[in-house]
Amino acid sequence: MFRKTKGLTSIDGESGTRPGRSIHSRRGEVAPDQEFYKALLDNLYDGVYFLDTDRRITYWNQGAERITGYRADEVVGLKCADNILVHSGCDGRNLCSCDRCPAVQVFGSGDTLEKQMIVRHRDGHQIPVLTRVAPIRDGDGRIIGAVEVFSDHSSAVAMQEEIEILREAALLDTLTGVGNRRFGEKAIRDRLCEFERYGWSFGILFADVDEFKRVNDRHGHDVGDEILRMVAKTLSRNVRSFDSVSRWGGDEFLVVLKNVSEADLLANGEKLRRLVQFSNWTTDAGRVQVTVSIGATVARVGETPELLLRRADRLLYESKKRGRNRVSAALVQTVA
Repeated sequence: MFRKTKGLTSIDGESGTRPGRSIHSRRGEVAPDQEFYKALLDNLYDGVYFLDTDRRITYWNQGAERITGYRADEVVGLKCADNILVHSGCDGRNLCSCDRCPAVQVFGSGDTLEKQMIVRHRDGHQIPVLTRVAPIRDGDGRIIGAVEVFSDHSSAVAMQEEIEILREAALLDTLTGVGNRRFGEKAIRDRLCEFERYGWSFGILFADVDEFKRVNDRHGHDVGDEILRMVAKTLSRNVRSFDSVSRWGGDEFLVVLKNVSEADLLANGEKLRRLVQFSNWTTDAGRVQVTVSIGATVARVGETPELLLRRADRLLYESKKRGRNRVSAALVQTVA
């Protein structure tokens, strides 16, 4: 049965089962008096899952399935440290393999924690989520697990509306679902006009998928197309709603970021680089992963779109020359 403990809800299974373990009994059956609560959790729009103190997943609701693409039978019994979701911070750095893990922090402090993070979808791309983690306690107040509630933070509805607008204006790249080159060129022209009129700074990230020809040669063009879609989704879902992502051509992407300094631009480039690196597409032969090289530059007073793009392109190939999977910005190069 459910009972309240210190403002949270714990779940008791069969006799002898610790509170907070799972809605399911040890035989995998759902107790009759718990059917209502299971249905309630499964019909929440948010994702909900429970962890024991070993960080092993003991429950996974339908909202979690919808957001991540993973079925309950694929994750229940695994530990979050197994990195099936590859939790990352907003900087793109992995959380679950170190003491940055939100569950570990909650077990240590006993406090509720709210954090923006990024998880890997079953299809391989990365999606931002807002996560709230709270401890589950037994009748004596001891922490015996945690509940994590997370919601998609990528404004999917707004993105779908933007896709329809782009499609109508012939500004959509039909393969990847982001803007096409014409859209990217328009975004740069519009931002330069704002820069000249109002002084609103902006920067661009010019990204190229590393060794993409090898992916096509080894796995075929169908997998290559899926990789491009995966990269496009990872980029577009991890920038702000007023920033833009377009496919410049082939395996090149352009990201235009408003109101950023060179330091902000570099930090965003590093985040996106890491997120692409941790993304993957699953084939019959296994997982396919790629990296991107990025050239990052802020706009300068009085320059044309051609000058801005030429500098970004030069920085991109500086990243290629220095070993790929890195961001080059002005005189600063960051190593993967």
